[in-house]
Amino acid sequence: MASAIQSLESYAEGFARLEKEAVGRELPWLRDLRERGFARFSETGFPTLRDEDWRFTNLAPITQTPFRLVRNGHAAPSWNESGFTFAHASAAFIPGAACRLVFVDGRFVPNLSSLDALPPGVTVASVAAELAKNSASIQAHLGRYLDIQRDPFCALSTAFIEDGAFVHVQKNAMAEAPIHLLFISASHDFPAVTHPRNLIVVEESAHATIVEEYVSSGGKALCNTATELVAGDNAVVSHYMIEREDAEAFNVSTLRIQQGRSANVASHSVLIGGALVRNNVHPVLSGEGGECLINGLFVGGDRQHLDNYMLVEHASPHCGSRQFYNGILSGHAHGVFHGRIIVHKDAQKTDAKQTNRNLLLSDTAQIDTKPQLEIYADDVKCTHGATIGQIEEDALFYLRSRGIDEASARRLLLMAFANECVDRMKEGPARAHVETLIREYVAGVTGSVSREAPEAAVGEAK
Repeated sequence: MASAIQSLESYAEGFARLEKEAVGRELPWLRDLRERGFARFSETGFPTLRDEDWRFTNLAPITQTPFRLVRNGHAAPSWNESGFTFAHASAAFIPGAACRLVFVDGRFVPNLSSLDALPPGVTVASVAAELAKNSASIQAHLGRYLDIQRDPFCALSTAFIEDGAFVHVQKNAMAEAPIHLLFISASHDFPAVTHPRNLIVVEESAHATIVEEYVSSGGKALCNTATELVAGDNAVVSHYMIEREDAEAFNVSTLRIQQGRSANVASHSVLIGGALVRNNVHPVLSGEGGECLINGLFVGGDRQHLDNYMLVEHASPHCGSRQFYNGILSGHAHGVFHGRIIVHKDAQKTDAKQTNRNLLLSDTAQIDTKPQLEIYADDVKCTHGATIGQIEEDALFYLRSRGIDEASARRLLLMAFANECVDRMKEGPARAHVETLIREYVAGVTGSVSREAPEAAVGEAK
């Protein structure tokens, strides 16, 4: 308890320093936004197992760690001194991307970024730069959608707003090639915390593909990131969240989506790294005729904890949503899927489906799954379901009887399971990047499972 209290005090000290030094501190609306965020966080503190939305995730590894806020005085020089090089960043670059913004410890790094190939009508910049140049474009949306009352991490993110990615796609503009946002947590001689804050605005009838990717270069770090994505009427948006950080890293991310009339948004999440990861996706279909796909894959081993919390709100009639999440867990990994669909009173003719499928590759892996429906309209079509199983024994035997070794057979079966999620992604550079990452990770998992627990692969996942 004492260490948790000390942790809260360290956030208070960090906020006091931020108020004196932060970008945009001269803007009354931004000061008020930060103050409201920190006031709310101070009221609630961190979630506990008694909070229904967090009942499967023990945050003690985060709350009992004395994280320090990384600011200008530390981030700029230390990311290079800590052994991070351009090669580390370039290994994560996506071939065929329209542009890339690189952030190290939550701060924009121009010399690692490339903004030369942007299509007409598309603005991509850092939030800090946009606050200094044109704060009105930020003020119109920043903080208007994220629910700081519901989630203390969102409140904390709002309190520490300073930098992140700003993407603005004007009406009818086309940004089909991925806009790549790369966030790197560098190694420090202290536990470091950063709060990247992203704002993505895709106007009426515009198209965009956004990739948020999170990596780290070692050391204990907490990245608490939040993204507000606004999709205007008839907009088409594909958003990718890729988390593949170091084994000592913690990541809490929130994607809040606001959809207009007939907007079509796809959210793709891929979690393959980190010690403790919480992935929040919260779309609100506020315009009639909207469509939303929430698609994800989480693959964990050792003692990783991967928590996925989906909250889909149908607020208007004639909208459809689909949730598909697949989990693959080995070792002592713990996965969580908590999918919640709320159909509000006026959202007649809603069509919503939710599916969670999980493979456990060891006797010690664990999954908690909780699909949930709350329906307040009377003319809807909603379904949900979840399955937990192991690799199908007959399929494994069939492949081995054809001369395929055990590790390769497992890899083929796991890739087939993972590709259920990949197949829902549009063809292009973003999907190709995801496929490469999954293939490399699954190869490592199958090799480990084959050596350590071949007897665990029995049964069936339907």
